[in-house]
Amino acid sequence: MARTVRDTNLESRTARARLAQRHKPYYRLIDQGCHLGYRKGPRGGAWSARYFIGGGQYAEKTLGIADDTQDADGKSVLTFAQAQRQARAWFSVQARLATGEGHIGPYTVEDAWRDYLDWFGAHRKSEHAMQVSAEAHIVPALGPIELSALTTAKLRVWHEKLAATPARTRSKKNQPVRYRELSDDPDALRRRKATANRILTILKAALNHAWREGKAATDEAWRRVKPFHNVNAPRIRYLTKAECKRLVNACQSEFRKLVQAALLTGCRYGELVALRVEDFHGDSETLRIRTSKSGKPRNVYVTGEGVTLLRNVTLGRRADEIMFVRGDSRPWGKAHQVRPLLEACERAKIAPAVSFHILRHTYASLLVMAGAPLQVVAHNVGHSDTRMTERHYAHLASSYVGDTIRALAPRLGVVKRSNVISLARAPRAASAS
Repeated sequence: MARTVRDTNLESRTARARLAQRHKPYYRLIDQGCHLGYRKGPRGGAWSARYFIGGGQYAEKTLGIADDTQDADGKSVLTFAQAQRQARAWFSVQARLATGEGHIGPYTVEDAWRDYLDWFGAHRKSEHAMQVSAEAHIVPALGPIELSALTTAKLRVWHEKLAATPARTRSKKNQPVRYRELSDDPDALRRRKATANRILTILKAALNHAWREGKAATDEAWRRVKPFHNVNAPRIRYLTKAECKRLVNACQSEFRKLVQAALLTGCRYGELVALRVEDFHGDSETLRIRTSKSGKPRNVYVTGEGVTLLRNVTLGRRADEIMFVRGDSRPWGKAHQVRPLLEACERAKIAPAVSFHILRHTYASLLVMAGAPLQVVAHNVGHSDTRMTERHYAHLASSYVGDTIRALAPRLGVVKRSNVISLARAPRAASAS
């Protein structure tokens, strides 16, 4: 066993308590190109490891929480020595992988998840939400289990436990997880089951990828685990036309353009802030989305107010300029839309306040209610097929379906009009005074 490296600043709680809080980790060299890191937070710290892979780049891994405020358990809460042991094991794997010798040791659920994440990042675009869910619910519970030892019973217990666990509340990084109060409300139970189904889908995708790559002998264990049925209720939150006008009028000038674009194109926030002036084609009245959530480009057809807006925004500007910028001419960044939208909702008296994604939902909802076929809506909002569109918007098309049937259904003339006229119901006699 390798000798434990000593470090007077990191090896004890007392020493670490004297360190200044900072975002960049305190690193300790363990071996050539191998470092153990300690990131000091406001209420304790966390261990990480980094391995030099060449070209000034490092592979990094979070190891666990430091035993600053909790007793170490050797798994998620680690002492300095335990963190070193976990880091050395990871360094060994990285060294073998770097020499092309592939995976070392038993192949676990966590290994399958990491391999799938690498593949997903190379072939898709938005893996962040999926990664957060997996790191919170899959890796801690199932990560150490070897794929050969994974059983249907274990997966079913895990899936049912997810549905019985209340939602997590937002907490600071490296702090203990907190949960909302468990509710017996039927809709709350439905939401928990829907969440469990989404996480099960992520796990199955990772395991199926491992099976296709020859890392698992069979897929029977997880193929037999079925999701909960009838738990995906369609989202019906959207803004009315009057609310759209109030919201737009309540926005600050540069943010107003972004909100208008979302309402008139149905594009996601990330798609809008990545647009350049050259992406709007006035002749064909289309907007080019270079990379959508699925990783594929698409053309969004824009008419009327949308065309007018985009022409005003792009008029006289260089083709390579960012189309939508903030008041200080800087690009909109991640989560920069949250606070301005909350403030605009408050001024516009829209309660509860909506997220930016609801603007996209509003565009699709109003389009469907105006009679647009679901296939057309799916194309313009960037859904790969109509299944997602039908799940979220088909219920809004009921009036359109009814109007179409009443207008086009055949008149067979097989029922004669009755000459019996119903009498109006006589008003009730006034009560005696």
